[in-house]
Amino acid sequence: MRAEVSRKARADSERNRRRIVEVARRGFAVEGIGLPMREIARRAGVGAATLYRHFPARPDLLDAVLAEQVAACREDVRNALADPDPWRALSAIMRQFGERQVRDRDLNDVLLGSHPDAEAFAEERREHTRSLDALVRRARAAGAVRPDLATEDVRVGLMAIASLRGLPPDRAPVAVRRLTELLLAGMR
Repeated sequence: MRAEVSRKARADSERNRRRIVEVARRGFAVEGIGLPMREIARRAGVGAATLYRHFPARPDLLDAVLAEQVAACREDVRNALADPDPWRALSAIMRQFGERQVRDRDLNDVLLGSHPDAEAFAEERREHTRSLDALVRRARAAGAVRPDLATEDVRVGLMAIASLRGLPPDRAPVAVRRLTELLLAGMR
């Protein structure tokens, strides 16, 4: 009986942790990383003590949220590298990046900018760059993109997409999608 209670407590604790991270991700993405911890606890439906038991300080919670963002990007890149169609793989990465710029606005500022917490993910960003290079080389070799397309060209395009995340939330999604499609058309 004691083991069953302990398992249930661990399951509840893990469920609370996942809920806190998800609520924080959405809140940080839209309202910024200054969203009060007590507000995150309230939105997650847990007490402040529960939040602080899992995340003693804001940087701990921010790191957990950023780690999930990086893991999702890693999975996107892994899927693209596994896709046998070089054009579909490269264009999927561009579109997914654009979607993240709209959905996770303020989090991307932290992850891609000069925020101190971004440094912890520097190696992952370098790995994403190497993977992007592989996707571009593969698309070029298959004749799916312009023969003169360089990885740096794609990176400049990604920076242009990222620059649109500062648009008002009602305009950003359309602008990001349009720019992404224009960039993809220019790469073909």
